[in-house]
Amino acid sequence: MSNAEFKKGSAEMLVLSVLEVRDRHGYDICKRIEQLSAGELAFNVATFYPLLYKLEERGLIQGRWLEKAGERRRRFYKITAQGRRALLQHRLAFDRFVAAVAQVLGGENA
Repeated sequence: MSNAEFKKGSAEMLVLSVLEVRDRHGYDICKRIEQLSAGELAFNVATFYPLLYKLEERGLIQGRWLEKAGERRRRFYKITAQGRRALLQHRLAFDRFVAAVAQVLGGENA
């Protein structure tokens, strides 16, 4: 399985996790994920925004426009209570998945 396949399956969890710490704008979310993963998880910004719109439609994140003097207007996103519950479920499922893979890799078949 390629990085792209892993990334696609975990993109929602990654976005929610980054927003759990603080509100961020879309480009900043992308860059933070890339930074935290030491460059292993880099999203194409053009394909990333539809994910943000879907998360917002589902009520997992909430966006608001902010304008600062001398800067262009940006949409900042924050995780909602529903998003926090979804993130917890993602983490539990991911932990079970990792444990199952580790069991197979380190079990009798190794």
